[in-house]
Amino acid sequence: MNTIFAFIIVLGILIFFHEFGHFIIAKLNKVGVLKFSLGFGPSIVKKRIGDTEYALSVIPLGGYVKLLGENIEEDDELTHIDPKKSFAKKSLSSRAFIVAAGPIANLVLAFVIYTCLAWSGIPKLLPVVGEVQRSSPAYSAGISRGDTIVSINGKAIELWEDISPIIHHAYKQGKPLELTVKRGSRSLRITVVPQMKATRDIFGERITRPIIGISPMGRTKIQAYGPFEGIYWGITQSYNVLKITCIGFWKVLNGSIDIRKSLGGPIMIAQISGETFKEGWLPFLSMIAFISINLGLINLLPIPILDGGHLLLLCIEWITGKPVVGKPREIAQQIGIFILTLLTLLAFYNDIIRIFSKAKQ
Repeated sequence: MNTIFAFIIVLGILIFFHEFGHFIIAKLNKVGVLKFSLGFGPSIVKKRIGDTEYALSVIPLGGYVKLLGENIEEDDELTHIDPKKSFAKKSLSSRAFIVAAGPIANLVLAFVIYTCLAWSGIPKLLPVVGEVQRSSPAYSAGISRGDTIVSINGKAIELWEDISPIIHHAYKQGKPLELTVKRGSRSLRITVVPQMKATRDIFGERITRPIIGISPMGRTKIQAYGPFEGIYWGITQSYNVLKITCIGFWKVLNGSIDIRKSLGGPIMIAQISGETFKEGWLPFLSMIAFISINLGLINLLPIPILDGGHLLLLCIEWITGKPVVGKPREIAQQIGIFILTLLTLLAFYNDIIRIFSKAKQ
């Protein structure tokens, strides 16, 4: 039950902000909004306020904003809205901004979440050693479980994340690491020589990096950021997730990552939502921010019927001076539906395979 509840919350937040992006920019550009719906299919609840009908629909896997004149070939019908508010009659730049506003809203949502988390406080790993790998440089040098790393090469260590950059820098310069560690009431100086080791990055690809063979114990402290520091952290975190996501998309396109193993669908999102919901509001909100960035980028893909596909058609209109209508537009939409259907089926297939694989373990 928690999983379903969490899944509905996640979808509701992501869909609302995405569609609200389209909605608010359309309103600012004086475009008539016929309907704002969370969900598809028959309406559970609906109410007209001003020009717009707001609805909560039965199928929660999406939502939409219907604009006056959005479909050039079908929206010549009479409505209660002034025809001058037609989407089709607005400038190319205004239409492009309205289309792009949905994905942009998803990116803004992620930034807002990360910034609020920074202001409220983020758990940071303390530099306390947990596991020490056998036959590793740290093991040979005498580092033990429970040691607190105070400094490395004269640089104070406050958090676990401070350690890796210093190891990389020292290895590049060919220097050993001079560690000051606290063990109980004693302070010890230990020399460790990093070594290169083959491992895998977050994309599952083999890489080599300098290591000393230690992992954190898991002790944390809450670090809250000030007003401007929090905004900077929100921007940085959003950028890092955006960068990693873009790299992941590119690796899928060039075949470096198997899409059959990396693509997840609603079932996987529901499982992750339920798991993070149980862990607390901080991981739950972090997960929403992460998915929001992914959703924004997916919608910018140049696939017809997605926002990116609409932007592509607007780009063609800008180049040719004529809107894409008639048979070409119809064919493009059919291609988009076909591609999305294949991706959706593949995502569901991957989700089901993951479930059965875990059940067998």
